[in-house]
Amino acid sequence: MFQTLTRTLTWWNSQTLNTQFWTWRNGQKVGEDDQGNVFYQTKDGKRRWVIYNGESEASRVSPDWHGWLHHTWDEPPTSRPLTHKVWEKPHQENLTGTPAAYAPAGSLRRVEPVERRDYEAWQPE
Repeated sequence: MFQTLTRTLTWWNSQTLNTQFWTWRNGQKVGEDDQGNVFYQTKDGKRRWVIYNGESEASRVSPDWHGWLHHTWDEPPTSRPLTHKVWEKPHQENLTGTPAAYAPAGSLRRVEPVERRDYEAWQPE
């Protein structure tokens, strides 16, 4: 019951019932990425979309699939994968707002802030 209500009223938890119906009627499955996200397109190939496996967070789409979704290239990564260089890091989701987010040396969010010697605080006269 709760899952049906959630899918009816929210769009950020996987897909709504309307999206599922649209996908069932018009979608052709193109592929799936390593996170379980499923990619579809219409029969004529003009519209492309993704059904997220879990929370709908755009940064969970890898660069390979992002290029396909935005019509940068016509062939999906399942049929023609991009070549990755050895030095490239694997895809990582957006960490903004999480404890793992980047905090520069002088940030107050750091557990042990580093003393900055290149900055002098302003003092009123």
